[in-house]
Amino acid sequence: MENNIIIKETILEKALKVHKNVPEFEDTNPSKEIFENRYQNAEKLIIVAYYQQKPIGYMIGYDKFRDNKENFYCWMAGVDFRYRRMGALKGLMKYQEDWAREKGYQNLRIKTRNNRREMLSFLVKNKFYFVSVEGQEKIENNRINLVKKLN
Repeated sequence: MENNIIIKETILEKALKVHKNVPEFEDTNPSKEIFENRYQNAEKLIIVAYYQQKPIGYMIGYDKFRDNKENFYCWMAGVDFRYRRMGALKGLMKYQEDWAREKGYQNLRIKTRNNRREMLSFLVKNKFYFVSVEGQEKIENNRINLVKKLN
């Protein structure tokens, strides 16, 4: 892995520790219950990226659509701002893609916002395609739905 970043499947509490250091999420403080309710009774994957044994990034995905393994949904992802551009997000995404493919999913779906330019750029560079836009009052808050074929 790039820059000695290690990706591990883990428990929600470890992902939530990283969540607090992601600037894009500074206006959110979700409880453990909010996360657990989202993926309740669904196949899920919670992974954390470690650098020198310190958690620096996380990704949570689950079978949101329950469509016979057609789509696995990447719900939350973030990297501590102090450790960006080290390959953590790339490693997390690769791990999730490989995991979803092994589980039999055909596509990986994700939603981001128009103002999350770094994430949009990352997704396009990593072969995600735009599917739809959910318009919001402010254009920068538009939600953008993307998909990547796993086969």
